[in-house]
Amino acid sequence: MRWMGFTAAAAAFFVLGAVATSGTARADGDATAGQVIFKKCALCHSPDTGVNKIGPSLHGIVGRHSASIANFNYSPAMKAFDKTWDAAQLDTYLTDPKSVVPGTKMIFPGLKEEKDRQDVIAYLSTLK
Repeated sequence: MRWMGFTAAAAAFFVLGAVATSGTARADGDATAGQVIFKKCALCHSPDTGVNKIGPSLHGIVGRHSASIANFNYSPAMKAFDKTWDAAQLDTYLTDPKSVVPGTKMIFPGLKEEKDRQDVIAYLSTLK
């Protein structure tokens, strides 16, 4: 059986791939540009593993559970947040941190431009 010139198996692969990715956000940004934008974050956050500043290290943040660095004193609000930092969650949080986690200690107002957020998320995705 063929669908638009594809075998049934190939068509199913394309359909399942579209369904699997339709509900997930991913960092479509430019990691190099994100590294430059990250300078706004670097006053409080380090990209290096194990190096905490005013905020926790962001090394390995993508895929990590919130408030999970053992040697960092998170706010009660962040401890209660209970999320995994994937691209979609980071995008939401970086838009307006204080509205996403009311009571957070983070004073950063957020990145209002979607491109800036995607670039930073792409950069954070490289920190492994």
